Amino acid sequence: MSTKKNTVGEKSGAVKPSKQLDRVAIRFAGDSGDGIQLTGSKFTEATALAGNDLSTLPDFPAEIRAPAGTLAGVSGFQIHFSSQDIRTPADQPDILVAFNPAALRANVEDVRPNGMVILNRDAFTDRNLERAGYTDDPLPELRERFTIIDIPITTLNREAITDLDVTARDADRCKNFFALGLMYWLYNRPIESTERWIDRRFRPPINEANRRVLRAGYNFGETTELFPTSFEVPQAKIQPGLYRNITGNQALSWGIIAAGVQMEQPIFLGAYPITPASDVLHELSRYKHFGIKTFQAEDEIAAVGAAIGASYAGMLGVCTTSGPGFLLKQEAISLAIMTELPIVIIDIQRGGPSTGLPTKTEQGDLMVAIHGRASESPLPVLAPATPGDCFHMAIEAFRIAVKYMTPVVLLSENYLANSSEPWLVPDVAALPRSPVTYANDAENFQPYVRNPDTLARPWAIPGTPGLEHRIGGLEKQDGTGNVSYDPINHERMVHLRAEKVERVVADVPDVEVNGPDRGKLLVVGWGSTYGVITTAVEEVRGTGLDVSSIHLRYLNPFPANLGDVLQGFEKILVPELNLGQLSVLLRAKYLVPAESINKMEGQPFRVAEVRERIEAMLGEES
Repeated sequence: MSTKKNTVGEKSGAVKPSKQLDRVAIRFAGDSGDGIQLTGSKFTEATALAGNDLSTLPDFPAEIRAPAGTLAGVSGFQIHFSSQDIRTPADQPDILVAFNPAALRANVEDVRPNGMVILNRDAFTDRNLERAGYTDDPLPELRERFTIIDIPITTLNREAITDLDVTARDADRCKNFFALGLMYWLYNRPIESTERWIDRRFRPPINEANRRVLRAGYNFGETTELFPTSFEVPQAKIQPGLYRNITGNQALSWGIIAAGVQMEQPIFLGAYPITPASDVLHELSRYKHFGIKTFQAEDEIAAVGAAIGASYAGMLGVCTTSGPGFLLKQEAISLAIMTELPIVIIDIQRGGPSTGLPTKTEQGDLMVAIHGRASESPLPVLAPATPGDCFHMAIEAFRIAVKYMTPVVLLSENYLANSSEPWLVPDVAALPRSPVTYANDAENFQPYVRNPDTLARPWAIPGTPGLEHRIGGLEKQDGTGNVSYDPINHERMVHLRAEKVERVVADVPDVEVNGPDRGKLLVVGWGSTYGVITTAVEEVRGTGLDVSSIHLRYLNPFPANLGDVLQGFEKILVPELNLGQLSVLLRAKYLVPAESINKMEGQPFRVAEVRERIEAMLGEES
């Protein structure tokens, strides 16, 4: 046991002891207006500065203005941090910080047995209990299962700023900083960076109010007898380098910027605001000095049409959307396939169908990405595995699009978009650099002669003297560009476009097996299931069971060695946040007995869910 030195505010008595822990998961929960996401984000930043590995899971309500104190308006933010390598936000929080009864009811069953629940006592009025759906006071029963710490947060918050000239409404909006300060003390997080942020973010007297309340919460932890000890999670041992905390949408945005820099071409983003993709539009609009042009279109079809036009003019065209918008874009994407123009379509998936669950995660768009257009319209499909991987896969999507002159779909997800992790800032010199080569030799210009390796046509910029050529959405005769209704020519062109996409496999790295490359069970994942699958497989293999895993970041075409890898295992399990779309593709292409474990709750898998299914499948052998 060690003691920590406390530097915030005046203290009475001896400094409390600090107990060392390996890992902790905390969930903040309350109304949307309680600043839950801000509280979680600031705690995450402080945790990153403390040197811990971390994984977060923000959970937003879908209703913009749900009635206060109701289950529909509960917002949550979970952070899992450790001195070891971690890949998930944890199955169960060790601590729940609940600002009102609705937050308690919506989240308390997720807390681990004998975990801690910190409550805002002032919010537990008869009216609020009724709004949350409680008929009786839930605390007596919960005290038998958890350590309940009820604190009059609202009262203490008001007392800390009683002499400041702020309205009652503004005063109560500071209470999230009281809880944040308390958690900073409880887990020995640095407080100074948040104080500096408060001074930059707010004007007087609100900045002084927030700063006081933050310190009041910190000092309350030290002086109250409710917490006999604080906790400390040592720094993680990580690869040396410059790190920052990053979300998937930030990583996507910076990957798009990096693609433009590395390919020495301006980027054009056409986008219509849609949850959860809007953040990419917001982020990219800040970087005009990198040659980024952003266009907020009047609808999804206009957005992709503008991106196609930009690509036709020689720019790197990209559009961002989610499932409903992705469907609206399909006819225009087919036009880009027919005209063989390189654009990147980023679909950040969410729960559906229709408006569905706008703020919840899902993997339901795989089939539509591969097969969702009219006739035979193949294109490459990629998917990042982690928030940080979004950066690299964005660059990869542009590289493939330009090399093969084809649209490329990049499938992210709500979970990846909003969750965060420490990200090793890459060495720019190590990033792939592939400047774009346009057709520019008018004397020898052959607009319909394809690259013998990639089958890509030349990228000729319209208006360039001597580079006149035909292009359009009607079927063309290969070699002349003339419109053709000849049936034999059409079949040849269909096969040619399909073959071009199949040749992308030359740029797809072989899939790597986590564990033995032959055995009883192989777990196959894609997208955001990486962390959960890898953790579950390694836990089960640690007990002596025969299980391996692979993760697919290239979904069309599949890696060249995927068939051989699949054939090396007796059983195959595919966890997906859909009804089994990848399983269908694997069974159809490789004739393997792929089984699904599916979840459609708008939430990512828990490690326990995947681990239990693995153990059950291996138990059938005994």
